Amino acid sequence: MITARDDRRRTFETVPAGAEAVSWWGRAWVSALEEVSRDTARLGRGRTYAEEGHVDAVTVTPGRIVAYVRGSRPRPYRTELTLPAFADPEWNELLESVAADPAALASLLEGEVPQSLAGAVLPGAGELVPHCSCPDFGRPPCKHAAALCYRAARLLDEDPFLLLLLRGRGERELLDELTRRNAAHAAREQPDAAPGFPGVPARAALARTGLLLPAPLPAPAAVGLPPAYPADPAAPDPLALDQLASDAAARALALLTTGEDPIAGLTLWQDAVRLASAHPTAGLTGAARTLYRDLARATGRSTTDLARAAAAWRQGGRAALAALEEPWDPPAGPFDRARPALLAAGQGSFRPDRNRLTVHTRQLRLGRDGFWYCYEDRLGDQDWWPTGRPSADPVSALLG
Repeated sequence: MITARDDRRRTFETVPAGAEAVSWWGRAWVSALEEVSRDTARLGRGRTYAEEGHVDAVTVTPGRIVAYVRGSRPRPYRTELTLPAFADPEWNELLESVAADPAALASLLEGEVPQSLAGAVLPGAGELVPHCSCPDFGRPPCKHAAALCYRAARLLDEDPFLLLLLRGRGERELLDELTRRNAAHAAREQPDAAPGFPGVPARAALARTGLLLPAPLPAPAAVGLPPAYPADPAAPDPLALDQLASDAAARALALLTTGEDPIAGLTLWQDAVRLASAHPTAGLTGAARTLYRDLARATGRSTTDLARAAAAWRQGGRAALAALEEPWDPPAGPFDRARPALLAAGQGSFRPDRNRLTVHTRQLRLGRDGFWYCYEDRLGDQDWWPTGRPSADPVSALLG
C-alpha cells in the first residue's frame, strides 16, 4: 500500500534522453528559469551539461527538486530548484475546478497538463528559484542549476503529476481525491439518476444465492502453432516472438489442466535448459541453432553444456538435470542392491563412484528422487550423455 508520505517523494535514477522539452508545459517550465537569467552563455553550458549526462539521480518532493550535478571538480555539487507549494485552500480550489471539468480530468489521466490549469500550476514570475553549492556567486542560475532545470523539464514531459507533486500533493492522493469529488459532482448534477438505473443495490446482489455459471469450455488437447511473424528489421526478432508465444501457450495449458505453473521456482539456467529441450539437437534448424547460441550466451555456458542439459531435461525434467549436474552420496541400501541386480541380468560388473555406477561406455546415476538415469559415453572419452528413460529399477533404466 502506498501512503501519502510515500507518494510525496519520487526519485529518478535515469532521465529521458535529450535536453529539450517536448511538451508545452515542459517548455513553459524552462521559460520560467530562463526569465530569471539573461546570461545565455550560462544557459547554453547548462544545456550541454544536461545533454552530456552530468545530472545524477533527481529527487522530487513538495516544493523542491534536488540532484547532484557533476562539474569541473571531482566532487559533484548539490543543486536544487524550489517552487512554492500550495496551501490547503489553494488545493481545494484547484481540485474543485478539475473535478468539475471532465476535459481537464481526462487530460491529467492521459498524461497531459490541462490548458485550464496552466496559470495555476506552472511557475509564475520569480517562483522558480535555483540554489547550488558551487562557488559561482554571480546572478543565478549557474550552469549546474540550468542543467537540472533542463533535465527536470524532460521528466515533466513524461509525467505531469510531478508538477503537481512540486505544488504539494502526490499522484495517488490526487487521483483518490479527484475521483471522490468527481462522483460528488455527478451526484449533484443528476440527483434522480439512481432510481431509474437498470440495476440492483450491491447489498441485494451480494445476498443472492444459487447463481449458476455456464460450464467451462474443455481444455484443448495440445498447444497450437503460433502465427508466422515477418522478419522486419524494425520489429522484434521473429524467432524470439515465436518462442515467447509458444512457451506462453504451453504454460497456459499446463496451468489450465493441472493448476500448477510448470516454471515456478526455476533458476535462469534451468529455464534456459527447459526452453532448449523443446528443440532436440539432432537436425537443428538454423533458427534453433540461434536459440541455443543465445540461451548459452545469456547463461554463460557453452552450447555443448546446454545441449547436454537439454537432453537431461527431456529425460526427466528438473530431477534429471539435477542427476546430471549434482553428484551426491546416496544411502547404502538401494545403491548396494543395484550392482548384484545388474550382474544377475548379464549387464556386467558396474564400478561405484558416489551416486554413479559405470561399466565401459554405460553409466547409471541414482537421482535424489529415487530414480535411475542412464548415460552413454559414445566416443569412449568419458563424455557422458543422458539417454533412455528413468526408472526405479536399475536394469529397466539401463535397457530402456
